[in-house]
Amino acid sequence: MIEIPESITIAKQLNDSVKGKKIVQAEAAHTPHGFAFYTGNAEFYSRVMEEKTIGEAFGIGSMVEISLDDTEGRDEARYSFVVGDGTNIRLYQPGEKLPPRYQTRIVLEDDSSLVCTVQMYGNMFLIEPDVYDNFYYQVALQKPFPGSEAFDYEYFCSLKEDLSGNMSVKAFLATEQRIPGLGNGVLQDILFLSGLHPKRKIGTIREIQWRKLYETVTDTIGKMTAAGGRNTEKDLFGEKGGYQTLLSKMTVGKPCPYCGNIIQKANYLGGTVYFCPGCQE
Repeated sequence: MIEIPESITIAKQLNDSVKGKKIVQAEAAHTPHGFAFYTGNAEFYSRVMEEKTIGEAFGIGSMVEISLDDTEGRDEARYSFVVGDGTNIRLYQPGEKLPPRYQTRIVLEDDSSLVCTVQMYGNMFLIEPDVYDNFYYQVALQKPFPGSEAFDYEYFCSLKEDLSGNMSVKAFLATEQRIPGLGNGVLQDILFLSGLHPKRKIGTIREIQWRKLYETVTDTIGKMTAAGGRNTEKDLFGEKGGYQTLLSKMTVGKPCPYCGNIIQKANYLGGTVYFCPGCQE
């Protein structure tokens, strides 16, 4: 699933590999999928996207936005193609075999293709950024992200103002878009390195632990991004990220690298959580 490290990584790869290339064909809804979501009908994608040029790409939370440059001035409106959490986007080189099932394909002038596939659910929206009022998109644009100057300790503490002390630390970090793009995947190592169990109530976390949590959020996401994403996710070229997760589906059932207890998993708040019973209070 796309989270902050992956959205930033994929956006950079798009800028390095396809920015400036013209779109010669755009196809949406190729393989029917009940939980693949689009803007309008399939014809809308081909009409708007074809003959436009791939512009700057941005990682915004759990989304990747690809701006479309209208070099021929066909449309008054400005458009972007936005890939949301749950959608995999990959670049296929000319002649490379495409997957048999996919949702969206953008063919470029050099015969390479950007292909989007959805497994469980996913969005592939063609939007006008100036007027698009989707809550998740707007909040991802407006809120500071970990590592930015605005995401300081004072701001981090302000996120828990007016919240119940009975809220779990997982709910605090990974729900209600308090930190867009910090989801259940990135959460695991942050809590492990902070020594906090996912179910720990925020009202029981001491000041020194809050500061450590803040520092771990910024440091861990920074390391994940610098490594090109997590090894549980794939980038634009279908390669796994270089950050080796400490807690994930790849480490469950194995000994904790610090205390030797077996890494466990549980279902909590609509997703799987991983934890070390020895290191996380």
